[in-house]
Amino acid sequence: MVTYMGYKRNFAKHIVKHLLRKAGKMSSAAGAILLSVSLASCSGEQAHGEGSMQQSPVQLSDIMQDVEEPGGVTGPSGESSGEMPSAGDSTQGITTEDPSSQGGGVEGSGLPEGSEAASSMPGSGTPESTPDTALEPIVEKLTPEGIGWGLVYGDPGVQPVGNASSRELALYDAYFLDEGDEKVVYLTFDCGYENGNTEKILDALKNHDAPATFFVVGHYLETEPEIVRRMVEEGHAVGNHTYHHYDINTLDGDGFQKELEDVEVLFKEITGKELSPYYRPPEGKCGITNLTRAKELGYATCLWSMAYVDWDQDNQPTRQSALDKLTARIHPGAVILLHNTSSTNGEILDELLTKWEEMGYTFAPLSELTQK
Repeated sequence: MVTYMGYKRNFAKHIVKHLLRKAGKMSSAAGAILLSVSLASCSGEQAHGEGSMQQSPVQLSDIMQDVEEPGGVTGPSGESSGEMPSAGDSTQGITTEDPSSQGGGVEGSGLPEGSEAASSMPGSGTPESTPDTALEPIVEKLTPEGIGWGLVYGDPGVQPVGNASSRELALYDAYFLDEGDEKVVYLTFDCGYENGNTEKILDALKNHDAPATFFVVGHYLETEPEIVRRMVEEGHAVGNHTYHHYDINTLDGDGFQKELEDVEVLFKEITGKELSPYYRPPEGKCGITNLTRAKELGYATCLWSMAYVDWDQDNQPTRQSALDKLTARIHPGAVILLHNTSSTNGEILDELLTKWEEMGYTFAPLSELTQK
């Protein structure tokens, strides 16, 4: 797991690069002297939030060995750019199991319940720029096999940092939030099976005229065709969560395509309509290979910027704890992952949507995000 100190170390590297570029002819040693003053003041800085730990000082020698001389950062196209990566994009995400899996695991923050690293992220603000500078290069973090999607939450109302940036994900028609300050929310639900809560969820959505996207697996289509038809009739989108919810890294190209196409075929048999072109990877695994395959098949991959531990039927959160967490974590442009199997969600959703509306939020379909 990548720690908060890993974030600080990467952020410091970007500061050095920035100092070197700003100084033009300044040597790495001179930049190091300037940086050492800043590091001396923040050594031992504590991460904020539950389960935070006192951190050891960031060592300058650990940073400088990885800092290149002025001359640009190589972007994804292989061309050299004179701009530094955004400090906000440099945050190391936390690998996590996907909340969409029906077993145990950790919540969408990427940490066990009670020990999440909710931190005020240094460098999460707007990077320094001048009118004549080019767009900053994309910092690439995705690997071919993929990472488990994870988030680091900051202050209430502030967009979290994912373990890949919005700009890198956009290369593959993938999304996890809507950047900007508009108070819009995109509701999504993962549907692995039915236990009596989906219709309560649909009732609440109808009361608020709130569109949602339901990501279904083959089992749900096989066993709950009437509820799926209701989703469509009430104006919701139905997306693809693959037929069997396999680990995508066990599938070759043909196997992956079949997992998506089998959902499409059965959905059309049930509803007479085409499945919405939204894909959510099983276990939240997203890598270059998987995202590229989904894009080639016409899908936008939809991750999330907000989730909580709601999938364990044997350990459901209390009504009040769920409301507290979901109102504290809401943020502009949130793509929210909830599970249809959660009895807590079925109980609180109407009240939760009311609270979000009172906070100034509105609800929009995923199409408004993916077609921007």
